[in-house]
Amino acid sequence: MHIQLITDGGSDLPPHLIEAYNVKIVPLNIHFGEQQYVSGVDLDIQTFYKKMKEEDELPRSSAPSPYAFYETFKEIDPEKPILMLALSKSLSTTHDNAIMGKEMLLEEEPERTIVVLNTKTATSGMSLLIDEAGKCVKNGMEFEPLVAHMEERIEQTTTLFILRTVENLIKGGRLDRFKGAIAKTLNIKLLMKATDEGEIDVAEKVRGNKKAMRRFIEQIGETTTNFENKVISLSYSTTEDKAKKLLQEMKERYAFKDSILMEMGPLCATYAGEGGYVMSFFVD
Repeated sequence: MHIQLITDGGSDLPPHLIEAYNVKIVPLNIHFGEQQYVSGVDLDIQTFYKKMKEEDELPRSSAPSPYAFYETFKEIDPEKPILMLALSKSLSTTHDNAIMGKEMLLEEEPERTIVVLNTKTATSGMSLLIDEAGKCVKNGMEFEPLVAHMEERIEQTTTLFILRTVENLIKGGRLDRFKGAIAKTLNIKLLMKATDEGEIDVAEKVRGNKKAMRRFIEQIGETTTNFENKVISLSYSTTEDKAKKLLQEMKERYAFKDSILMEMGPLCATYAGEGGYVMSFFVD
């Protein structure tokens, strides 16, 4: 790979893509009370869910420090340009810290080429973008055209969410408690989406699990076409078997060229809770 791809722990990048494109990942920090862990280093996803059930308060995530990015960037061959695809700026300070880490290194080594992009998405959306960037690099695309292509792809990325419960959104202060109580009482399921700026917004409120899942799938056909040229990316929270069936149903209904499946990491799983899904694809 003549270009180094780097991302952060918000991408939930599956192992086969890490290996295929030699991606470096800067992990997020997870806090349970006064205890701090580095996601994927001293806290695996199974332990995370176990601790989340045991604790009264939701865990908090925090961005890697600027120095963590500085160290990662510095490890790369100075002759190799770096493209960093960062978690949505609207969800975390990760992007800004990556910029600071870049500037720290450029003060020492001004000849370096480093670009940090705000993906305006997370989890499945970030993995979709990294897969796209990796394919471009493997096909020989040079750095400046790659950056321009990925900036365009970021604007074409649609990310849709479905939550089985609003409990964690209420706990985390991301949903008004009164609205949340009504949603729970009426068995309302929330279909959510990433906005153009990378924030999370409610797209639809649907009563009942089956109807909500049906609408989740229908949104694909209402949002994009030309599936044979596209990849669909799906992340899941704890329900791997169901996620595989859901992905198969999506592929049977819409003839996507390929698919990516990944387990949701702590950042998104904190709010999605068990049984949540996030899907991403490019619009026309």
